[in-house]
Formats: sequence, structure tokens, C-alpha cells
Amino acid sequence: MATIKEIIDLARQNNPKTDTEIIELAFEFAKKAHKNQKRKTGEPYINHPLATAKTLAEMKTDTNVIVAGLLHDVPEDTDYTLEDVEKNFGKEVAELVKGITKLSIIKYRGVERYIESLRKLFLAMANDIRVILIKFADRLNNLQTLYALPDRKQKRIAQETMEIYVPIAGLLGIWHLKWQLEDLCFKYLQPKEFKKMKQKYLVEEKMERDQYIDKVKKILENKLNDDGLKNFQITGRFKHLYGIYQKMQTKYRNFDEIHDVFALRVVVETIPECYKVVGSIHSLWKPLTKRFKDYIAVPKVNGYRSIHTTVFALSGRITEFQIRTKKMDLESKYGIAAHWYYKQKDGENTVYHQPEWVKNILEIQKHADTSNEFINRVKVDVFQHRIFVFTPKGDVIDLPRKSTPIDFAYHIHTDIGNKATGALINEKIAPLNAILKSGDLVKIITEKNRKGPSRDWLKFVKTHTAKSKIKQNLPPSMIGKVLNKIRKK
Repeated sequence: MATIKEIIDLARQNNPKTDTEIIELAFEFAKKAHKNQKRKTGEPYINHPLATAKTLAEMKTDTNVIVAGLLHDVPEDTDYTLEDVEKNFGKEVAELVKGITKLSIIKYRGVERYIESLRKLFLAMANDIRVILIKFADRLNNLQTLYALPDRKQKRIAQETMEIYVPIAGLLGIWHLKWQLEDLCFKYLQPKEFKKMKQKYLVEEKMERDQYIDKVKKILENKLNDDGLKNFQITGRFKHLYGIYQKMQTKYRNFDEIHDVFALRVVVETIPECYKVVGSIHSLWKPLTKRFKDYIAVPKVNGYRSIHTTVFALSGRITEFQIRTKKMDLESKYGIAAHWYYKQKDGENTVYHQPEWVKNILEIQKHADTSNEFINRVKVDVFQHRIFVFTPKGDVIDLPRKSTPIDFAYHIHTDIGNKATGALINEKIAPLNAILKSGDLVKIITEKNRKGPSRDWLKFVKTHTAKSKIKQNLPPSMIGKVLNKIRKK
């Protein structure tokens, strides 16, 4: 059970200047509001907001988010109102609590209601992304106590978590929560497979694996000390159960054939030290060149940064290392939430700029006629795997998988899209319907006298932005032909 003392201690660790008095007041307010209420487990209800707030404090979120975590169920489940929350804790906390209250209705109850619920979730997220962090923390504790509910409810809640919250956690780079959510859902959605994996991974092979990691760790520690590195930390990182299970399914492999079941993580102070560690590792063990990934030089779309290298270590055993700075390590666990922590720590304004794909959600909402259309467009523009491509100036452009140079062109500027006649991909001429890949360098060739887009582009573009701009800029007579063609299909 989480305690208010643990939460306050974590908040002070995150920011020594934090106002812990308001956290204590929020706890007393929530405790009074939920007095005599019990959860399905039989424990006092206050344990749930405490667990939610503790997870948020561990994620190093700001004080208002922790306070909102303590109060998130007050307007819905007690006699106190949102106005009472605002009166006692201010407008910002009340807005966060209001956002969570709206999201509490997201359930699988028919396709139409499910779609409308998703729409509300996306819009709440776009207005203030911190709302989804509170919802993640709330959902995590609900899953941890899922055993107290009937089987039917267990499966429904686990399924909606997998379908809705897990993908968003991945997009926001909050891996620490994503993995926990997946493993808890795995337990209820595929109980037989979960039990089998748990026995094999956490019981039968744990001791042998721990001994191996200790040996490798000691060898690398001695090497790094000899190479003059200080203030580094080496830990064993184990792949979560659902991640291993997924890899077995997609790669058609047995458990024993999965090589990256575990990895050693090396955390250092600076970026130059990251590369120095890679050199030390490669001087000890032969690397698998195809398994070297530098996400520091080219970060993932969600901001993830680290160097991954896989080597033939002791007895030729394939072993992965992840090398990163302390800041990167925090970002890899808590994604977007980590940015607030660094802004607070550095004394900056804690307003955080939304990622581009979150801003796109509001743009899509403006042009969608129905909830169904809105969700379909968001799924294409947001939920499909995304890629990053480069402009000639080196700027990184974030696009959905299978995007084309036309999607890229309209992302840069409407005029560039309208006047596009060709593309250079990695300095080679390519057609406008070519499929872009992560890491591509893209330059659009334009024709100044071109009158507008081609209706044929609608057959292959992927993003809502491109489709919308093409339709807006087609000559009126051509728009009628396109609409008739679409209707016939």
C-alpha cells in the first residue's frame, strides 16, 4: 500500500522546492471524501488514489498532477463536486480532474460508443497531455487489483487497455508503464500462455541468468574503471513477458531462440562517455554489426535516445548492451513526463510543447464530420507505425508508415505540395508515390507554373493533411469527378 509520506518524499526528491503542503491537503481532502468507501478488494478506497499519486510521483510529474491524482475520483464517486476541487486547489488541478472524469466513461460497450469514447480521449490528450499520464497511473492500479472483479470484467478492462492505452503509452515513450500494462493485461487475456512464460522465464532460468549477468557486469566494470570512466552504473534489464511472447509469435521462434531476453544497461554522465563505453565493450567482445543501433545520433520518433549494441560475450552467448546518459535513462522510462521534471529542475516554465502528432489530433477534429471518420483518420495518422525522414536542412519530419513524398511535401508547406513534380530520395530521383523509409533524406522538386495537385495523388497519400490539402486545391470541376469516383467505390 502506498503512503502519503512516500509520495511526499518522492515529490521532494524530484524538486526540493515543491509545495508538499498542498499534497498533504489533497490527501486529507480525498480521505474525507472517500470516507467509508471500500474497493472490490475490501481495502479502503483511499488506497487507490494513493497508489495513483505514487505512480505519478515516480514518473517525476509536477505537483499539480500529483494533487490531481489524489483527487481524480472525488467528483465522480463522492458528494464533493468539481467546484469544490477548484475552490480548494485551483483551476489547473480542477481542469486535470475534469479531464480524468471525462475519460472514466471509456469502455467497450458497442462500436459507436467505443468510437465516441476514443474521440474524447484524443481530444482530452490534445488539450493537456498530462491528463493521460494520470489516466495511465489510475489504470495501472486498477489492473493490479483486477483479481477482485468477475472474469468477464477482467477481460473487458484488459482488452480496452491493450487497444487504447498501451499504444498511446508507446507513442509517448512511457516504456516503464507500457510494459507493466502489457504484462498485467497478458495475465488476463491469455492466462495459459502467461503462466507458461512466467514459469520458464521467472522461475526456471532466473538463477542461471542472474549469475551470467553478474559475471559480465564485473568484467565490464573492471574494464570501464581501467579506461578511466567514473560515475557509471551497470544494471541488468530484463525483457517483459509480453514482449518476449510477442517476439516468439512474430518471429516464429521458441523461447530459447530469443536472444535479447535480457540486456545490460550502462548509464553514464555525458554523451561522449556513451561512445567511450561502446569502444570498451567492443574491445572485450566481438560485436554483431547488424545489431548496432545509434538512437542518440538519430532518436526514435517518440524521442527515445540510447545506443544499442549486441555482442558475443562469455562462452559466445549473445548479449545486448544499452548505453545512455542519466537524462536519457529517465526519458526512456517516463517519456514525455520526464520533460516536466527537467523543466522544474532547471527552474523553467513547466508548459511543455505537445508533440506534432498530438497537435494533429485537434486539426483532424476540425475537418471530420463524424466520430467514426475522426477515429479512422487518427488511426491512420497517429496509431500506425511512424517513420522519421529528413529535409535537406537536416530537420526531422515525423510521418505515418508508408507515407510518400507528397505526404512529406504537404507537411512542409501547402505550396510545395501543390507544385510538386518529383522527388529526390537520398539524392536519387524517385516518383511521388514512392514509399518513404525512416532515415530517408527527401527533397521535393517543384514546378513554379504548376496549377495545382493531381487527383491521382488521392489514391496513394497516407496522411489526412495531404488528402485535405489536395481536395482543397483541386479545380472545382475536378473535385466533382473525384467525389463521384469515391462514392462509386
